[in-house]
Amino acid sequence: MHRLRQGKLYPSKSLSWICSFSTLLWFCLPKGQYNSNSLSSVRYMSTSTSAVAIEKQMVAENEVQQVELLTGVEDLHGGIILDMNKAMDSEAFASSLRASMSPWKQQGKRAVWIKVPTELVNLVEPAVKEGFRYHHAEPDYLMLVNWISNSTNTLPQNASHRVGIGAFVVNDKREVLVVQEKNGRFKGTGVWKFPTGVVNEGEDIYMAAIREVKEETGIDTEFVEILAFRQSHKSFFTKSDLFFVCMLRPHSFDIQKQDIEIDAAQVHSNGHPCTDC
Repeated sequence: MHRLRQGKLYPSKSLSWICSFSTLLWFCLPKGQYNSNSLSSVRYMSTSTSAVAIEKQMVAENEVQQVELLTGVEDLHGGIILDMNKAMDSEAFASSLRASMSPWKQQGKRAVWIKVPTELVNLVEPAVKEGFRYHHAEPDYLMLVNWISNSTNTLPQNASHRVGIGAFVVNDKREVLVVQEKNGRFKGTGVWKFPTGVVNEGEDIYMAAIREVKEETGIDTEFVEILAFRQSHKSFFTKSDLFFVCMLRPHSFDIQKQDIEIDAAQVHSNGHPCTDC
């Protein structure tokens, strides 16, 4: 045994090594090569080193515990949809996304969709680095997707077509509404054409025709029938185009031209401007 008396350390004859034990480490000195100062120093070093090791271990454990799994909504095709509506740090998001992929794969999920609003654009890059790709974009969000199944990728492509309309507005006198555009391919050519436009999301084709005529000429109409349609490719960037010609009956020919898009609007009879409509 060693006894500490009046600040001095006295070694016993039966012990040739003195060891200072701390929580994690043992420090030992040979007999006769220590004093009270060196022992205090060893004890201090042992405690300090152990504290650093424990602190690092606790930080590492806390970091693992703080990675939260992302939650989403299951779709009808075995996928997960994440609607990101809260601000997140890019690195934290990457860690959470990486940790969430494993259980989704184990659950047999086929694809993961991430809806990223414009204000959270910082989440796009870490998602792409984890294997996600762009699917489509709208004015207020970007949709990313990742096929995580080992089966054949059956994800639908982005919308392939744009839908347009042409309005053949004719009354009982066979008088037809025509316009000249301020923009587009016929700008400044003097060509008269039917009112045209693009169908909005969720809008019926015939309602789009009625709306476009009202916006461009101020004329109220009612739908009669679809006269024809055609398909063309690479019409809008790489997208194809479906174009429907709708026959409409006017309630009147009281024209109130839209100045933003329309340069002129008239009613033609037998190919000539109608002067007594």
